[in-house]
Amino acid sequence: MKLWYSFAKELSLSSKSWYFYIELGMAVVILLILIFVVPEEFDAKGKEYFYLDLPQVVTDRFTKDLLDEDLDETVEQVEVEADKQMFSASLYETEESKIYLLDSMEALDAFSNAERVIGIHVHVNEENQIVFTYYLQGYETQKLQNLLLVYHNRLAGHDVIEEYSDNIAVRRLYQDIEPLSDRQNMIPVFLTFNGSLMSLFIIAAYIFLDKNEGIIKAYAITASSVWHYLLSKIGVIIVTSIVTSLIITVPLMGLQPNYLMMLLFILCSGIFAASLGLFLTSFYKDIVEAFGAMYIVIMIMIMPNISYFTPSWDPDWVKIIPSYVMLQSFKELISVGGNMTYVAVASLGFAVLGLDIFILATYRFKRTMAL
Repeated sequence: MKLWYSFAKELSLSSKSWYFYIELGMAVVILLILIFVVPEEFDAKGKEYFYLDLPQVVTDRFTKDLLDEDLDETVEQVEVEADKQMFSASLYETEESKIYLLDSMEALDAFSNAERVIGIHVHVNEENQIVFTYYLQGYETQKLQNLLLVYHNRLAGHDVIEEYSDNIAVRRLYQDIEPLSDRQNMIPVFLTFNGSLMSLFIIAAYIFLDKNEGIIKAYAITASSVWHYLLSKIGVIIVTSIVTSLIITVPLMGLQPNYLMMLLFILCSGIFAASLGLFLTSFYKDIVEAFGAMYIVIMIMIMPNISYFTPSWDPDWVKIIPSYVMLQSFKELISVGGNMTYVAVASLGFAVLGLDIFILATYRFKRTMAL
């Protein structure tokens, strides 16, 4: 009963604090950004710039093949800008890329030199062989360079390579999982940092505010338990995290996420993040002194975002950073047929780790309360 009274009192006091409304305001801002700024699907098509310096009969064959692959089988005449100049080009849009056929070598040089994109000059050599000259930019991987060498290997032949690649079987490992759209794929990032990790910093702000007002020292001469006070703070943070997470998720995802498991995960990850924030604040007098430690924590927690958006970069050491597990858990929670076993194990891990850190934080606060 004392704990409930303490929690209700902290919730009432927090509702009068501007930190509380900042969190709600940020959730609304994030929701508006996702709805009006982030597109449903990003335009991931690559752009290729060609200049065909070929006999007309070969050019006609080349463009005919492109037209067969075009989505609407219609070539579009466009104006493209490079190095502050406008050039005419023919645009072919296939399922994988947008192909621009430029009308001069000058245009190709402008794109290659000023726009830093890959240009391709197709011409005929002295032996009447068609040669593809690639103007690379230096950032291409060795794998891409090797792929280009294989693709234009005269001994194997393009038709042989194409036949081989067309017969490669591609099979999805998880048939029942429907992929998220690009917009939906952004939601776990915001849920992780607004719903869970912000708990770490907001609770630090609450604690330092109480320290400045002498509330922390007052507990040294009262009969109230320190852990009641700290757990009440965590409870307020978790309630706020649940509200802000629902503000972001419900309008965008509807009933698709597993909300029951989401509430469980926010509760457990919130205990972990808030306890970590309490433990950090126990070593400092104010937020200025704690800024260095907070900054280091921010940088470490941001690193899994690189892995999240670049699946090819996924080293094992990133997977032990808590924000990595949070990102993957939120992704599973909002996906159709998501792995709830992973979420349950992650929730249990955060709960156990969070309670251990909470005990340490309580011990630290008891020792430093009167300082």
